[in-house]
Amino acid sequence: MSVGLPISELWPDPSPEPVDDDTLIRRYGRADLPHLRMNFVTSVDGAVSVDGYSAGLSGKPDKRVFGLLRMLCDALLVAAGTLRHEGYRAVRLDERRRAWRRAHGLAEYPTLVVVSGTANLDPAQAAFADAPVRPVVLTRHGTSAPPGLAAVADLVRCGDDRVDLVAGLTELRRRGLGQVLCEGGPRLFGALTAADLVDEVCLSVAPLLAGAGPGRITAGDPSPARGLPLRHVLLAGDGTLLLRYARR
Repeated sequence: MSVGLPISELWPDPSPEPVDDDTLIRRYGRADLPHLRMNFVTSVDGAVSVDGYSAGLSGKPDKRVFGLLRMLCDALLVAAGTLRHEGYRAVRLDERRRAWRRAHGLAEYPTLVVVSGTANLDPAQAAFADAPVRPVVLTRHGTSAPPGLAAVADLVRCGDDRVDLVAGLTELRRRGLGQVLCEGGPRLFGALTAADLVDEVCLSVAPLLAGAGPGRITAGDPSPARGLPLRHVLLAGDGTLLLRYARR
């Protein structure tokens, strides 16, 4: 696994020595219980994007952790709008990461799970058409899927006015997908927070000011503030801070 720019630990065990991927895997790890982890990158002033895309914030250290978190999860959860806007392709891993998953009793690839209230998704998008594992779409009762979508994805209907995220996660766990990594977008993050479903937030803080305009990493209806203890602080060679907050 590629190391790239060095990452060292600032807290709770400060050391100037670069950490390798095995150490990063131990720092992030897999939970013993069903677990929902959010992963976002932000600017110092809280922007979720630069020029409309998150790629403008993400450097090599963030991408390194991004890849490891995908390797560790059972399911990759993403909102339909983010899937379309960011141009998601099939969720694939290189052979080294697939070998790690096999050695730890996991399926070779995580399952892509898309949240869409309308099921208005393109079955020809590579995220579906080229997927190594059949994706899951969480949608509402009464939605009409476009032709061809049911041929490339499992449609799980939960909720009437909006997708019932509690029921959706329960169904994922029933399928053995207990370790869920969510990559957004902001409205899905806000909805999961409002439902008190977020167990962990991994946040990469890029060393730049995006200025006014871009949205923030969470959006939607207000919800009560909840404590989320800091678990570690890592510093990358380009100045990116890699923060992990988790409630257990």
